[in-house]
Amino acid sequence: MSLNKPILFAVFAMAISSASFAQLEELTPEEQAYRDSIQALNEDNAAIASSQEAYNRGVELFGQEKYGAAIQEFKKSIDFDPKFTAAYYNKGVAENKAKKHKDAVKTLSTLIELKGDYSKAFFQRGLGYQGLNEYAKAEEDYEKSIKLDPTNPKAYYNFGTLRFLQKDYEGAANYFSKTIELDKENVNAYNDRGSSYRMMGKYAQAISDYEAAIAKNPNLAFVLNNLGTTKSKTKDYKGALAAFNRAISIDANFHLAYNNRGVVQMNQGRLDDAEKDFKKALSIKSDYATAESNLSAIYFKKKEYKKALEHANKAVKMDKSNSAAYVNRANAKEMTRDMIGACEDWLKAKELGSEAGKKYYAENCAN
Repeated sequence: MSLNKPILFAVFAMAISSASFAQLEELTPEEQAYRDSIQALNEDNAAIASSQEAYNRGVELFGQEKYGAAIQEFKKSIDFDPKFTAAYYNKGVAENKAKKHKDAVKTLSTLIELKGDYSKAFFQRGLGYQGLNEYAKAEEDYEKSIKLDPTNPKAYYNFGTLRFLQKDYEGAANYFSKTIELDKENVNAYNDRGSSYRMMGKYAQAISDYEAAIAKNPNLAFVLNNLGTTKSKTKDYKGALAAFNRAISIDANFHLAYNNRGVVQMNQGRLDDAEKDFKKALSIKSDYATAESNLSAIYFKKKEYKKALEHANKAVKMDKSNSAAYVNRANAKEMTRDMIGACEDWLKAKELGSEAGKKYYAENCAN
């Protein structure tokens, strides 16, 4: 009998231990719900912390202009916290910066569904649509952005660029004017309003705006180039040359300024100087059809017709939509006794909208 006692005691102890453990798990429904809610809260807090960490990395990468990597971090942030609206916004901005406009539109549309009337989201989505050349949708979003926040100069500015692209130069000028009202230091708005006036033939107003932009930032070569081209249209060749010279002094590789300075020098009869400028432009940008076409015009003026034809051929090969190149090639063909080829090129230039092509074709080829 005594031999069995230890065995019985051991079994009894195990039973007690098992029963005690079972009691710990037997929670009331209310207690279980509380325990589950605490666990869910802890999981949510962990997810939010991970989301914030990814978001912060995205912001840092965005500041370094590493847009692709930033997009991936913002995506992680959203995966951890699907309601983190700032992550959606910055992801959309980064996608626009990376020219992934389709992705930006999708991201920002989700943000708008989450947040509703959010001016900046409509602005950025409009930018995405503009990048996709969906101008009607872009205009609609810019209008919504302006309605929600009429004090945002960026929305007016982008709307202005959109109107300019659609050749509504008066509308563009109006939006750029509104931009300037809200942000008097916006140099681009002055420059772009100047370009709108130039396209409307309002050269004095264009020059005034370009000069205002230069007064605010004297180191903008592209504004000086615009100023030079506008002054040359008013036959202020001295002023135009001064503007181009300043542009080149700021940016020695600005091929547009060399080409445009060459045009002014050609118009003044300084053919050798013009030739040097066109060749310099081509040395910077070897596929620049405009400079190649202008070289053709130089050689035509020098009565070197074979060279003129050679460079016109190169220009046409570079850019088959360059109407001036066809006119110059036709002129060279005429002088090398190829009237059939000349008429074909004048006709092509006419079809591309060239007034010179239209005139020469009517005078020499139309029956």
